[in-house]
Amino acid sequence: MGFKVLVETNTALFVEDIGPSDGETILFIHGWPLNHLCFEYQYNQLPKLGYRCIGVDLRGFGQSDKPWFGYTYDQLSDDIRVIIDKLGLKSVTLAGHSMGGAISIRYMARHAGHQIARLALISAAAPSFTRGPSFPYGMSKREVDALIQETYTDRPALLSQFADLFFERPTSEPFKQWFIDLGLAAAGYATAYTAVSLRDEMLWNDLSSIHVPVGIFHGKKDKVCPYEFGEILHALILGSTLYPYEGAGHGVFYCDQDVFNQDFSTFIQTT
Repeated sequence: MGFKVLVETNTALFVEDIGPSDGETILFIHGWPLNHLCFEYQYNQLPKLGYRCIGVDLRGFGQSDKPWFGYTYDQLSDDIRVIIDKLGLKSVTLAGHSMGGAISIRYMARHAGHQIARLALISAAAPSFTRGPSFPYGMSKREVDALIQETYTDRPALLSQFADLFFERPTSEPFKQWFIDLGLAAAGYATAYTAVSLRDEMLWNDLSSIHVPVGIFHGKKDKVCPYEFGEILHALILGSTLYPYEGAGHGVFYCDQDVFNQDFSTFIQTT
């Protein structure tokens, strides 16, 4: 069932609610530059196990409104708070992939983990997406600037190149086109502005605000958010559990979908 929820700044976000209404609730937050449909291979399976899966298109992406403004982590996490409250969600597993993982961390800090029972960080773009003097992992700011520039000049080519980075295991050409189409459903300016947030926002100070069980799911061959991101998050988030995937890339939820889905369910059931 799909519908729209009005959040701040009169922006309507598209929400899809899949599975039994009385099941354990998982709220999925997609990453850059996709939308909630990237979790198709979780929506196919997890409801069979009794989970209620809720996918959200962030502002600017998918079927949500595409305002000119509001692409900071603060605003994006505020949008998630409104959705949780308007849907009356409680004891939620918040699952964020890539930039969605970064937004989920900001939500935990900015909203004191409101109604979140556990946090799943999937190939999270955190604690920093870009490298610096004391953080030698991830992209350089210049590399992200190049992504932003290509967003403005040839977004289909950017998405094609990103698809090749995203998955470690071979995918079919139709699957790659599906991935590109997910990205093209976003506004170009929203894709660019969220890339600015990826480039500039830091989450080091947010991590101490997390006081729920945390599962960190990360592919060892991730070319977008290196595996070291997951190791650092595991070291800095007390009591977290790290789930490594030897042959998986950034799209771990597809590269190792069967093992990932099982690990994800185990994480929920045991925390």
